[in-house]
Amino acid sequence: MYTESTAILHIINKLTGPIRFFILFWIIPKKIRDRVYRFIAKNRYRFFGKKESCLVPSKEIQNRFIKTKIESGKINE
Repeated sequence: MYTESTAILHIINKLTGPIRFFILFWIIPKKIRDRVYRFIAKNRYRFFGKKESCLVPSKEIQNRFIKTKIESGKINE
């Protein structure tokens, strides 16, 4: 199991597009990455704001989500 900045980098490694730029953060020592991760986590509402309710995604946005085997009907695969 991965935690903090290492977990984020493993997720980014599976994505495509410009966000892959952040893979370069692997070269930063874990202690420093985790300190930055905790700082952002602690201040996330100040940086990004806080919503009163969650977004209900449209069908178009729902199609961008990764489906589990159960959701996709491929339980026996």
